[in-house]
Amino acid sequence: MAELQQHNPAIILCTLNAKYIHASLGLRYLLANMSRHGRPELAAQTLIVEYTLARQTADMVEDLLAKLGPVNLGQTQIIGFGVYIWNVLQTTVLVRQLKMARPSIKIILGGPEVSHEIEQQDIVQMADHVITGWGDVSFPKLCNALVYGPKPLMKVIQGEQPPMDQIELPYQHFSDDDLAHRVLYVEASRGCPFKCEFCLSSLDKTAWAFDLSPFLNELDILYKRGARNFKFVDRTFNLKIESSIQILQFFLDRLASESPENLLVHFEVIPDHLPDRLKAMIAQFPPGVLQFEVGIQSFNEEVQKLISRRQDNVQTEANLRWLITQSNAHLHTDLIFGLPGETMESFAIGFDRLWAIGPQEIQLGILKRLRGTPIDRHTQTHGMVYDAQPPYMVQQTKDLDRTSIQRFARMAKYWDLVVNSGRFKKTISLLMAPTETQNSAFWSFMQFSDALWAGTGKTYGLSPEILVDGVFDYLTKARGFDADLVRPLLLEDYLASGARARPQCLAQERLLLGGDKLDQVHTNGGELQSFKNRQNRHVA
Repeated sequence: MAELQQHNPAIILCTLNAKYIHASLGLRYLLANMSRHGRPELAAQTLIVEYTLARQTADMVEDLLAKLGPVNLGQTQIIGFGVYIWNVLQTTVLVRQLKMARPSIKIILGGPEVSHEIEQQDIVQMADHVITGWGDVSFPKLCNALVYGPKPLMKVIQGEQPPMDQIELPYQHFSDDDLAHRVLYVEASRGCPFKCEFCLSSLDKTAWAFDLSPFLNELDILYKRGARNFKFVDRTFNLKIESSIQILQFFLDRLASESPENLLVHFEVIPDHLPDRLKAMIAQFPPGVLQFEVGIQSFNEEVQKLISRRQDNVQTEANLRWLITQSNAHLHTDLIFGLPGETMESFAIGFDRLWAIGPQEIQLGILKRLRGTPIDRHTQTHGMVYDAQPPYMVQQTKDLDRTSIQRFARMAKYWDLVVNSGRFKKTISLLMAPTETQNSAFWSFMQFSDALWAGTGKTYGLSPEILVDGVFDYLTKARGFDADLVRPLLLEDYLASGARARPQCLAQERLLLGGDKLDQVHTNGGELQSFKNRQNRHVA
């Protein structure tokens, strides 16, 4: 007991999340395994501290040091940081200032960004230890060695990958506040058997599943505590159909017994692997519950082959069409621009193919060279040039010059603001209509993007009113649509969006502004329902 009093460790598990609604699953795994793979005394003195990228560095330093308290004689204080592509720059500054303020703190790094190519990273130079790969077992062991000895000899430690049943599940460490206000990340498996070269999971030999019974029991506990927003981070949720069916049945059972409101379950699915048994389960879900993230990435077969991506495009298209017509699942589909061998023209063909299928959302991403991924082998042969700073976005390729990639990047921003936002559901058909020169949805929206950029000169800070006027000007001037056709569609979209100002193109319309009462505005039935829906959303 005297030894424990002499060594009174304080361990903080910390990361910088992109937004508050994100709750770090990795930190909770480390805390859950601290007792089993370290010792109970360590677990009792370990604290999770999460910030967002918007937090000032000085504030974080002050807060972390206050939580650690003053250094007592013989005490070891440890901060472990989860480092990712989106937070490495800010975390580097934070580590530097922490070390300046209190050099005795032991800084341990882990996470994807510091698991590969670590030699030249500034943050690694400042840290005391780095764990590459899995940290569930290795982090508690390292903390145990730092506090109780023997002191570790190596700075860089290869993370130990234990059998899955040796990993304690972390879900008890989601607080009631997490359940009420944040997305809950859960996983039934880790790893991926596929070898897509742009993805870190391509380094995995296979996928490893947690034992399903304990996992479902943890989900049941979360559900009974009030959790209703579950985001599965499994790279291949529908890889093993038996497990997929049991997990879907878990949620169907709860829907049948309670008909809960606001239940949302998100899965990442393989697009060309949807057997009939799985379809039968999916078809039973009501609207608003299932969300599928479907990584298409590219329909270009030559590009797929080049990056070692196995995908049956015909089956993928058939499955997407089935999901859209025969299920209530919301489809979030992904395309990646800038892959080796992809041209603007070939990407446009793939985009048009996906647009014609009709998923609810198309996410337009730009290739990033994640540290350690095999995509690097194409750098010389395909003239791949990447930004030296995170997120290491491709700047040019043999087939795409810088101007083309910058042009696409603007289009992707506008695509999110106009299409993925859902603010222009009625007007989007005009924006995507064929032009006089090309029967292509991609090039139609690209033409709008070019016009909006020419008119505003920015992709950020565009209010809903600026966007409405930008759409109106483009459709009536550049595309020649009659203003009497465009204005009613924009009016309906604007009212449904809940915005409360006055775009110039709708200046003569009777709009519900901030502070107005509904009975002050003369509306038709559709507008009235839009007002009511909007008011309900504001009340909620």
